[in-house]
Amino acid sequence: MSEKIMNARKRIAVIAHDRKKAELIDWATDNKEILSKHILYATGTTGKMLEEALHIEVVKLLSGPLGGDQQVGSLIAQGEMDMMIFFWDPMESQAHDTDVKALLRVGAVWNIPIACDRATADFLVTSPYMNTEYVSNLPDYSSYLNRKII
Repeated sequence: MSEKIMNARKRIAVIAHDRKKAELIDWATDNKEILSKHILYATGTTGKMLEEALHIEVVKLLSGPLGGDQQVGSLIAQGEMDMMIFFWDPMESQAHDTDVKALLRVGAVWNIPIACDRATADFLVTSPYMNTEYVSNLPDYSSYLNRKII
């Protein structure tokens, strides 16, 4: 099993579906002091809203349905994202549901902390690991990669 070292300054993907954007912005505002110490990445409109609400720079990617979710997934797969805050609406079908599932899957594959609701996000950002270096164990996928395909 290999390891990934997360620096004390985390790279955090911040994403919200339309009906969850206001809740995410409210949460982010409540946690501005913590979030301002880290590097925030966000998809589309969420990034603009975060910059306006927090008055901090946010790395803005494409809108989720236009490829922003895949951009975040790519950053996770390349080891360039440390955690993800993704407020999605479990009661609303999304046109890009497959993208959402793929993004959650790649986060789990690469063992990054993921919060999909306010309570979990609160637990993540108040963790003692939030502002310190953290060594994450990465799963060993060699047997999967070396499998024989019939």
